[in-house]
This record gives sequence, structure tokens and C-alpha cells, in this order.
Amino acid sequence: MLQCGRYRFDLARPLVMGIVNATPDSFSDGGRYADAGRAIEHGLRLREEGADILDIGGESTRPGATPVDAGTELQRVLPVIAGLAACGAALSVDTMKTEVMAAALAAGADMINDVNALRAPGALQAVADSDCGVCLMHMQGTPQTMQLAPAYGEVTQEVVDYLRVRFEAARHAGIARERLVLDPGFGFGKTPAHNIALFRELRRFTREAPTLVGVSRKSLFGEIAGRTLEQRTIASVTAAVLAAMRGAAIVRVHDVASTVDALKVWQVLGSEN
Repeated sequence: MLQCGRYRFDLARPLVMGIVNATPDSFSDGGRYADAGRAIEHGLRLREEGADILDIGGESTRPGATPVDAGTELQRVLPVIAGLAACGAALSVDTMKTEVMAAALAAGADMINDVNALRAPGALQAVADSDCGVCLMHMQGTPQTMQLAPAYGEVTQEVVDYLRVRFEAARHAGIARERLVLDPGFGFGKTPAHNIALFRELRRFTREAPTLVGVSRKSLFGEIAGRTLEQRTIASVTAAVLAAMRGAAIVRVHDVASTVDALKVWQVLGSEN
């Protein structure tokens, strides 16, 4: 089970998290939904397509992205939270900032998705007293530096060790185990070789805790399939199904309808009786 604010999810099947970027500069759809009204329409459409969770972002974390202040981020995400509050999907907010976490939870968010794994001062305390879900992600460096020269001794072991430390810090702060999700952070301070190694060993994470996988439309598929950003739907959906086969509890995607259909087919035809 995953406790996620107003929702309690049975993880017998993988959950689909739809991406709602209320930003002008996200790597895939930056600017398309920067207006709150368009972001809300997009979120409602993703919910109709089958999204269990909507992940609302007000600050891009693509490589080299320019940081924004908390006030700007709140101006972007709070109207979207309000507009999607009754849509029937759990609402996640993708943020590194303690101030944004607290305000988003007060506005009705059900989950905090933090690429910084609650390392900011006060972040653990900001979420501990709620019943929100929490995603702890691994990132080497910052969005501004993470892809300059990522290096590891043994990438999977280092990421596992980091997430264990952050998981225990969250537990020590009073965050219940059933509220916690881990994310290896594909593309966040990793080369294509690092990403492939992490994906192949995904079960090492899924044995630790419910695991979120976010590889939708990423440059990895340019390396593997030779596809441009606009041509990566099939590769992304395939990866989502492979992640589910390796035990992922949540797949974070742009293409919700295609992913939902593919997961349904896998659940019916892919299991051996």
C-alpha cells in the first residue's frame, strides 16, 4: 500500500503518474502548459486517460535549467493544484523547496516529489506531520551541474546506498514507511551507460521500497533508438512496461493513454499462470 494524502493506493498494479509541467522551459513540453489554465486542462486530460497521480512542476530540473525563486514556483503550481483538486487523481508537486512543499500541502497536494530527497533545510519537517506520499530521488550534483561529468565507482550500489540513507532519515523524522517511494533518478547526473546499468538492476531498488521510474522521452532513447524528442513515445512506453516487469510501483510519463493501454495488455497477457 502507498499512503498518498487523500488516497491510499493498492500497489498490486503499477500506478501511472502523468506529468504536468507548468513551466516555460521543461525539456519535453516547456512552455506548452505554462499558463495555469492550459496546465489544468492538460491535467484533466491526463486523468481522463487513466493517470492515477498528476505530478505538477513549477521549476524545470532539466540539465542546465535556470533556478527560480519560491514565489515564482508557487505562482505556477498553486492555481494548478486548485484547478485539479477535484479531478479524482492524487496531486503530486515536484519541488526541492521547503517553502513550496509546505504551501503545496496546505493547498491540498497529496504527494511531494523531491529530486533532492528532502535534503533542503526544514524539508523533512515540512512533510513529516502530514499524511502525504513522498518520493526521494537520487541526483548527483544539481540540475545546473549534474550532466557535466557524472562519475561513479559502481553506480547501482552508490545510488542504492544514497537512497537507503535518505529513506532512514525520512523514517527517523517520523515519515511512515508506507508513505515513502524511491526514485533512482534516471538522467540526473548519469550517463547513458549509468542509466542502462540502473535499469537492468532495477529490482535492487524495488526490493528496498516502492520505486518510481521516470524515463519518459529522455535522451537515453535518442542513444538507443536514434529518435528525436518528438519520436520517443514507443520507446518510452516500452520502457515503462519493462520497468513494471522489474517491479516498479509507479511510472512517471508524458504519454499516459499509451502507457495505460500497454500496462493493461501486459497485465493480461504477460503474466504466466
